[in-house]
Amino acid sequence: MGSLRVRLLRWLIGPVLIVNLAGGALVYVLAWVLARLAFDQGLLDMAGALAARVTGSGGALQVDLPPQAEQILRRDETDAVYLAVRDSTGRLLAGDPDFPRVAAAPGMAFDATVRGEPVRMVFVAAAQGATVGVAKTLRKRGQTQAAIVRALILLETLVTLVSVGLIWYSVSRGLRPLGRLRAALRARAADDLAPTDSADVPVELEPVVRAMNALLEQAAQGTRARQDFLANMAHQLRTPLAGLHAQLDVLDGRQTDAGSARALAMMRASTERMIRQVNQLLALARAEPAGPERRRMEPVALDALLGETVQHFVEQAARKAIDLGFELAPALVQGDRFLLRDLADNLIDNAIRYTPPGGRVTVACAADAAGAVLTVEDNGPGIPPALRAAVFSRFVRLDQHSAGTGLGLAIVRDIAAAHGAGVTVETAAGGQGACFIIRFSHPQPVPELS
Repeated sequence: MGSLRVRLLRWLIGPVLIVNLAGGALVYVLAWVLARLAFDQGLLDMAGALAARVTGSGGALQVDLPPQAEQILRRDETDAVYLAVRDSTGRLLAGDPDFPRVAAAPGMAFDATVRGEPVRMVFVAAAQGATVGVAKTLRKRGQTQAAIVRALILLETLVTLVSVGLIWYSVSRGLRPLGRLRAALRARAADDLAPTDSADVPVELEPVVRAMNALLEQAAQGTRARQDFLANMAHQLRTPLAGLHAQLDVLDGRQTDAGSARALAMMRASTERMIRQVNQLLALARAEPAGPERRRMEPVALDALLGETVQHFVEQAARKAIDLGFELAPALVQGDRFLLRDLADNLIDNAIRYTPPGGRVTVACAADAAGAVLTVEDNGPGIPPALRAAVFSRFVRLDQHSAGTGLGLAIVRDIAAAHGAGVTVETAAGGQGACFIIRFSHPQPVPELS
């Protein structure tokens, strides 16, 4: 289906143009008829004035038409005027000898030709059966007709433009609620499933808004159900997995057989991987919009939070002989402390996993004029520019030989988006490795999120 605006304009402008054309044609006909009547009346007046100069006495007709009077009758700057006075026998008494003799009703103007040029002609009766004929060329009539046409074209053009402008303005103004509704929907975040306010929409749009709100509510219910399931599953799995890991530690201390030790080591590695996956699922559930773990946003000292977080990775970095350092300047952000810790955990863990033994990982934060900046830099293999956008998608892993689920950077992206922060990936300062940059804006008061 095409544009509603185009359909409205087509159905409004088309009839208006037709009505304007019909009205213009009617005005032209009326104006031209009145002009022709005025011209014909002028001919009749001229013929009547000439007939008044025809007198008869004793059966003889006389035409009192001195040259000065004839000159006045014939005077016309545009048209040629022809005259003829004949008695009852047709003998010419005065005027033009080549004036045509036409049988016509007296007092009725009609079209004829004189000296090869179209004229308008009229005959009137005079004394003792004489007839007076007057003819005038159509030049002035043609000029008047052209002037009427030009005036009507100008008027119709002006009326049409004004009408089209008013229709366009009216349709645009009438469709503004649709534009506002579209702008409000486009301005929404992809995860915003709140109902649309129907207070400012016209009555005709209320059913559409109600249906859309019902659809949004269904989508919100599905999102909440998925998030609840994900969070509950992660919570339920954490306790038995932690218990299993503790029991494997106990068995590892009691066993003496080499084969059993290898089996226990493999079981413990698998358990640790499952624990990590469960923790990431829980972090993902917290990071998603309207997650069940969403807490009040509050000012958080980013440097202190990162200092605590780095300590948990010292042992993991030491096992690979990785130099884990930090450069923490005071920086304050507005956010959820638990989500920010998940963000830092995933960034640091990702850097340590992909950095080869003997490498270097540096965690830094600082404040600048725009806000706070968190960076995690390593000298590992790095990320090609063509793949930097894809690494934030779920279950995407660049190195299939490294342990991981492909959820870590997706969690980072979601948490950063929940805090209004931007995430970028650049090449590390030394020309090798990757540098993840999280840029937060200045802390602003944020209301409690449900």
